[in-house]
Amino acid sequence: MARADVDAEFGGLPAAPYRRRIIADDFFDDDGKPKRTGKKSHGFLENVHCNLFFLTRLIDFAYRAGTVWTATAHVITAVIGSGVLSLPWSTAQLGWVAGPGTLVVFAVITYYTSVLLTDCYRSDDAVTGKRNYTYTEAVESYLGRRQVWFCGLCQYVNLVGTAIGYTITASISAAALYKANCFHKNGHSADCTVYTTMYMVVFGISQIFFSQLPNLSQMAWLSILAAVMSFSYSTIGVGLALAQTISGPTGKTTIGGTQIGVDVSSPAQKIWLTLQALGNIAFAYSYSMVLIEIQDTVKAPPAENKTMRKANLLGVSTTTAFYILCGCLGYSAFGNAAPGNMLTGFGFYEPFWLIDFANVCIVVHLIGAYQVYCQPIYAAVEKWAAAKWPSSDFVVRQYPVAGGKFNFNMFRLVWRTAFVIVSTVLAISLPFFNDILGLLGALGFWPLTVYFPVEMYISQSKVKKYSKKWVALQSLSFVCFVVTVAVTVASVEGITLSLKNYVPFKTKM
Repeated sequence: MARADVDAEFGGLPAAPYRRRIIADDFFDDDGKPKRTGKKSHGFLENVHCNLFFLTRLIDFAYRAGTVWTATAHVITAVIGSGVLSLPWSTAQLGWVAGPGTLVVFAVITYYTSVLLTDCYRSDDAVTGKRNYTYTEAVESYLGRRQVWFCGLCQYVNLVGTAIGYTITASISAAALYKANCFHKNGHSADCTVYTTMYMVVFGISQIFFSQLPNLSQMAWLSILAAVMSFSYSTIGVGLALAQTISGPTGKTTIGGTQIGVDVSSPAQKIWLTLQALGNIAFAYSYSMVLIEIQDTVKAPPAENKTMRKANLLGVSTTTAFYILCGCLGYSAFGNAAPGNMLTGFGFYEPFWLIDFANVCIVVHLIGAYQVYCQPIYAAVEKWAAAKWPSSDFVVRQYPVAGGKFNFNMFRLVWRTAFVIVSTVLAISLPFFNDILGLLGALGFWPLTVYFPVEMYISQSKVKKYSKKWVALQSLSFVCFVVTVAVTVASVEGITLSLKNYVPFKTKM
């Protein structure tokens, strides 16, 4: 069996003293990563001078044997999230025709561009080329360093915004627990308003604790729990909407959605809300940022891009069917008065215990999802700091705690705590659920879901400029860019209007 010394870089840190030598055999690629053969790899570390934190990066060398079914599960888990809660409201703005139609259009675009992106997992050739292990690596490989800066800006703005959005959503769901019990005890007409600021602060404190876990390998249990919670509250929402539709009473619905002069005050407001609904739907489909990472878990043969095409088709189709059920049943139950968040807007009052359980699931899911989305931000800053001050004990020294199971680091404590505090304060300052979701959807949709996959595919496939295929791809990108700009303007407009009547730190629900 062929054996070779392979240099492996841990955690993206600079070479010495963090680069370690792996004694590898033909189970490894030439870059030190395991081959996708479905066999367990054999490798060990020699003469490690690094601390325990960097040893946790050995998860990179774990057994990988993903199939179309595991990849499909990852896709569904990545797509379905808190965005599903806004779909009845989005459908109400669009109506019976445009609502489901828009969901299908976004699904088709997402699936098509995800297929383009899966072909870019390997550079030069989709089957035999060098692997790109992250979205950013793929962008750099095909489009160069300059585009990486734009990609990083889009990713990190989206990730920071997601942290803010999740803080808002979790606090609303936590407050809904109090309101559900209040309504059950005192009647549906009782004054059960409550300030959400306290719940945001409590959520932030919990995130300060979880943020001290060094990386995702020590949070696998939290990610699994978050995925189960996501499916639970989504299913409960669909079930409650179905029950309401069958038993009544139901709200008034129309072909074109909310009506001017009845549900909205002016044509301009109708346009703004329609565009915000598009942003909410775009947010519900966002998963391009993690698609390359999902593909990196798949074994070969067969070729990874072929497996991922099937996984994307199954995942996006399943999610779209679920979304249409959620949006249409929610619209059928609430009508044009559908709340922005179907489980906290109190279109449902009973059974109160089931609504309580659903909101607990939301909070638990978002605690885990917050950390999953923030890990790339944490890692980027900590990588930069370790490169800039490699000999600083404050930055790199690890202190084992809990018998060596976890490690404490001063820079991580200060930096991650500061990030959580800032994101929590921003959430308290901008507690507008649908406006924030619309803005997040807009900021992530065109650049990450459409532009980069299209440009990378054109580069890889060497599509000739001004050919029919090139024109079609660029036309798709341009149309999506126009939609993104329009939705961004509408979301900012919505936030501006909301701020006019907003008293800081005194938001009531």
